[in-house]
Amino acid sequence: MNLPFKENIRRADRDNTIDVYIGDEYEDVLREGTWQQFFTEKPEPLTAEEKKEWIAQNTGVCLGSDAFFPFGDNIERAHKSGVEYIAQAGGSVRDDHVIDTCDKYGIAMAFTGIRLFHH
Repeated sequence: MNLPFKENIRRADRDNTIDVYIGDEYEDVLREGTWQQFFTEKPEPLTAEEKKEWIAQNTGVCLGSDAFFPFGDNIERAHKSGVEYIAQAGGSVRDDHVIDTCDKYGIAMAFTGIRLFHH
């Protein structure tokens, strides 16, 4: 994307700025007084067409989680980002719905049986 980030920006700040910049709330990082915290010059917002072209390049994406996916909408969102393979712990009472959603998009999903995420 060649965004003109300041040289010593922290990785978390850069990643969060990219997330906001490519989303619908891009004004939050491009408003006067804010963009100067992250960029050396103010970038132009991406058009809807540019966003679609960019995301269409993402294919064969793998997604892993050390918890389970409780709802199919997580899979819907992953599909929009080009996810084709998922590894997750499994064990949700809604695993059947999650599996159906993966099947709907041809996403291969494997249950690892290992849950590292705890509340």
